[in-house]
Amino acid sequence: MNKVFERLNRTRVFKDLNPQEFSWVLYDVGNSAYTMLACSLIPIWFKNLAIGTQPGQITGDQATAYYSIAISIVTIAVALLGPLCGALADRKDRKKIFFQTAVALGVIGCILNGFASTWIIFLVIYVLTKILYATSLTFYDSMLNDVTSDERMDQVSSYGYAWGYIGSCLPFIVAMIAYVLGPDMVGLLSESVSRIIGFTVTAVWWFLVTVPLIRNYHQKNYVSAEKTSAFKVLKGIFQTLKNIALQDRKVLLFLIAFFLYIDGVGTIIDNCINIGTDLGLPTVGQVVFLLATQVVAWIGSLVFARLSKKHATAPLILICIAGYFCVCLYALTLKTLLHFGILAFGVGCFQGSIQSLSRSYYSKIIPPEKSGEYFGIYDIFSKGASFLGSAVIAWVKLAGGTINIAVASLAIFFALGFIFLILSDRQKNLVKNR
Repeated sequence: MNKVFERLNRTRVFKDLNPQEFSWVLYDVGNSAYTMLACSLIPIWFKNLAIGTQPGQITGDQATAYYSIAISIVTIAVALLGPLCGALADRKDRKKIFFQTAVALGVIGCILNGFASTWIIFLVIYVLTKILYATSLTFYDSMLNDVTSDERMDQVSSYGYAWGYIGSCLPFIVAMIAYVLGPDMVGLLSESVSRIIGFTVTAVWWFLVTVPLIRNYHQKNYVSAEKTSAFKVLKGIFQTLKNIALQDRKVLLFLIAFFLYIDGVGTIIDNCINIGTDLGLPTVGQVVFLLATQVVAWIGSLVFARLSKKHATAPLILICIAGYFCVCLYALTLKTLLHFGILAFGVGCFQGSIQSLSRSYYSKIIPPEKSGEYFGIYDIFSKGASFLGSAVIAWVKLAGGTINIAVASLAIFFALGFIFLILSDRQKNLVKNR
């Protein structure tokens, strides 16, 4: 398997990446498969187990409520654990250990999820697996400072998102075929077998594509190797937050900007099906366009990766924000499936790029030796994204507004994010001036 990856690294597509950069990009390809499964089939499998009249089963409304509570638990847990785990991983030779532990336990949890016999067990395993998955991303994002240089961060980060979009489709196709062959569709497989195949294929893909990074990664940046208690680590995190709030205006303004515009991005992604449903559009057509968005996002990320070789990061992020601003205003015209397809195309053009460039921009303005701690803070804003935007959509709908007006209202988040990013980019970079 390692020889396969080495040959792939030498192909024309990846020839610009050194072995460490290529291994880092591959993890995005691996973990994106789990993201794809979590956004599509996992909610269906959960409801199939939970809803019914058998002893221990619940109603549809209860299933939706419990699933939402589970997602909220994951968000809160990641927000609390991210900075702490990231700070602990900043010690010498710790990051790889923390990373591979999170991945190994996450992969095991993913496999076990397929064998869950009741909805309660299913949901508990899913919550634990999702927390481990999200924690692995904190370590993974913070590795960017170790695997590449400042000059190449934009390109490498963009490659991760780009190939993650395409790579996630491969195991998902297998999982989708197993689902189609299940009792809900063709009926050739039992639901339990279909579910086991979907989870296992995803877990195996996640693990195999992670192996090169585990083999090749070397932690270059780290803080003092002195033994530190959890209390001192927590004290250090609060000191870091204090420094960001009172001294490092560049990081502070960026995090405010990021929180605003990524909230808009997350809201659009989370509510894409709700948009089409409210407009009365056919479900099959929506799914086709959303799958096509993956391909568009792949191409868009590669285009911005090329642009990043000649242009600064902040202007490219501003272009992405402006693109999303236009997408929100375009939502006012939504009526037909074709309009929905154009909206999806617009989202795909900037979806991967705005996330990858934000990650690389942040990597450049933080202390590399404390990247784990700083990315733990970053993930609070990233993983908790979309709750303000979703509240705006709910408020507009409850007030009697249309879904068109609700989505258009999100433009305010991108406008404010645009302003705060400009303010951030004008500040001195304290990392470079130490």
